[in-house]
Amino acid sequence: MKIKVLLADDHELVRKGFRLMLDAQPDLGVVGEAADGAEAVELCRRLRPDVVLMDLHMPGLDGVRATELITAELPEVRVLALSTFDLDENVVAALRAGAGGFLPKDVSPKELIEGVRVVHRGESAVAPRLLTRLIGTLVHASRPRPMPAELGGLTDREREVLVLIARGRSNAEIAQDLCVSPSTVKNHVTSLFAKIGVRDRAQAVIVAYEAALIRPGE
Repeated sequence: MKIKVLLADDHELVRKGFRLMLDAQPDLGVVGEAADGAEAVELCRRLRPDVVLMDLHMPGLDGVRATELITAELPEVRVLALSTFDLDENVVAALRAGAGGFLPKDVSPKELIEGVRVVHRGESAVAPRLLTRLIGTLVHASRPRPMPAELGGLTDREREVLVLIARGRSNAEIAQDLCVSPSTVKNHVTSLFAKIGVRDRAQAVIVAYEAALIRPGE
């Protein structure tokens, strides 16, 4: 079964380029195109794509609001946010709204294609170092929020794993740092995600920064 992809971008040439790129892959297929956020939401309801490539800057209903509506109504649909700017405040807003990751529009075709596959697997498609730099810059531009009550329910080890995730460590790297098996780390990650109410690593990093468990540059 091919991964069904919906393209949401107000530039027709961009959509055509993405379609040619994705349709050339044996495991990917573009099922629809939207020129704005409202159309993206409606097509998601009708076509039920696996992944939406969502431009954040579109007229009318923008990509952030469209992402929020799609992930709330259709949680099985994964959104990969796209922006022309690396340090765009809308990127963090999209991640908070439920996007499974973010890629700048100037990524290579290989990175974009792999990003779609990664998001479809339920993982974050943001390069860990870019993710921590991006969120660290934008989240801490304002005063940190009070620590969510949910963090009080974490075990010491789960809190430690959350900090390592926020530092950009993969599960394999966390296992090496803590001298435990990758399966043990996976269990900790699943548990802490459930406790703090996030669905992926991108949202977990935001929680860690906003709770001041880690600060930019650490």
